[in-house]
Amino acid sequence: MTNKPFDFAPLDFARGQQGKPFHPAGVNPALVTPFTKDGAVDEAAFRRLIRFVLPHVDGLVPCGTTGEFPYLTPAEQRRLVEIAVEEAGGKPVIAGAGAESTKKAITLARNAKEAGAAACLIVTPYFLHPSDKGIYQHYYEIARAVDIPIILYNIPQVVDAYLPRRVVEDLADIPNIVGLKDSSGNLTYTMEILEYAGDRINVLIGHDEVVLNALAGGCAGMILASAQVYPEVWQAVLRAVRAGDLATAREWQRKVQKLSRIFCRLGGGVAVKQALQMMGVDAGVPRAPLKAVGGALIHEDRAEIQLELEKLGKIQAPPPDRRPPTGPVASRFESVGITAADVATHNMRVGTGAAGEGAEAIQVDLLCGPKSSPLGEAWAYQLTYPRHGFEALTTILEPNLTVRPSTLIVPAYELRDLRQANMIYGPTQNAVAQAIVDKLAAGVIPESAMHTDVMIVQAAVHPQALDRRVLHHNAYEATCAAIDDAFSQNEH
Repeated sequence: MTNKPFDFAPLDFARGQQGKPFHPAGVNPALVTPFTKDGAVDEAAFRRLIRFVLPHVDGLVPCGTTGEFPYLTPAEQRRLVEIAVEEAGGKPVIAGAGAESTKKAITLARNAKEAGAAACLIVTPYFLHPSDKGIYQHYYEIARAVDIPIILYNIPQVVDAYLPRRVVEDLADIPNIVGLKDSSGNLTYTMEILEYAGDRINVLIGHDEVVLNALAGGCAGMILASAQVYPEVWQAVLRAVRAGDLATAREWQRKVQKLSRIFCRLGGGVAVKQALQMMGVDAGVPRAPLKAVGGALIHEDRAEIQLELEKLGKIQAPPPDRRPPTGPVASRFESVGITAADVATHNMRVGTGAAGEGAEAIQVDLLCGPKSSPLGEAWAYQLTYPRHGFEALTTILEPNLTVRPSTLIVPAYELRDLRQANMIYGPTQNAVAQAIVDKLAAGVIPESAMHTDVMIVQAAVHPQALDRRVLHHNAYEATCAAIDDAFSQNEH
């Protein structure tokens, strides 16, 4: 299976519960709210976002948690729903209408109905926590006051309380309460709701990390922040589950598991906006007090998002601007202070090896010599005074277990972001360590070198490398070849 786009036709979700006015199902993005730098709602950007995602989804969900609803005024929420309805092309708009008080929630729900929403998504009352009876009364009063389908919303991560199952069970009897969005990620809770209320309301999963599990358990669909970043993936998962093809569904879920985890654990909206911006979709900035950089997201988080989007083919990796070092191997270590003359004078061992093709190709140049030689001084200097972008790393097989001879890994290319650093200080580091251990055990590296020598490995990892497993294999093979090359020769 590949990541190339595929034809998409919305599924027919005619499985809603009998007697209900609306049957929420399918793939529904929890839309971000684009704001300008001065904090205003960017209506034009919001329309472009909807047009970008609309062909791949079954409905739209503005003004939810991902849409930063606590920071919106009632007038702004109503306008965003109006825009969503105008752009939806007849697809249902599920308007976020949650509030900390019953009175305000009723106002928001009425506004949503007047704006043309098909249903309202209403969160459990937050900040001040009512009793179970109070929660029931909250939803009951809203359902009685507004003639619009209502979807209950369980999100204990921010509410700090679950929507009690017994309350859901009772609320499911109300005609215009048609569904529940469960963002808890707690599949035990999800299954309990399906068991006790699944015959009367549709349950939609709202936690991106467990979509496959929830669909297989009986959920009718999803409302997800990530459904505006890779909705076609969720359509593939949904269709595969419906067809009973769990192998395909698992494969798709795993492709987006890491990025889904990032979105869930970094709060959704801010991280999703960063992803959309990287994809060329203007999602605006968060509204204060949230911040795009230096707040909910640090630079390393941004690099991880970029890496995962590259893997999905959502964005193109920047083209590499360097090629592996060429020329005599002995002359490739001048950047660490060792010249070809030093290599010859002090009878150092040099070797090179390469393995792999494409982005995961790697070249390893290896230099080995006595601790008492200039190499020993260069080894200590690189570790004590790291060069920015070329920081040397001690080679360890596992935490607190360094290899012998003591070895430093030095990047051949300047590391410009966390994505590139992850490839050097991760699979490459482990692969080099394993190769040294194996070659020492095989006698290729003499046992005496463990105590008398040090080594520097210069690793040329392609700037576009993405597959950690393939890179690890190639780095191991290249290091083994470099060791064989270095230690099969008596003089250099």
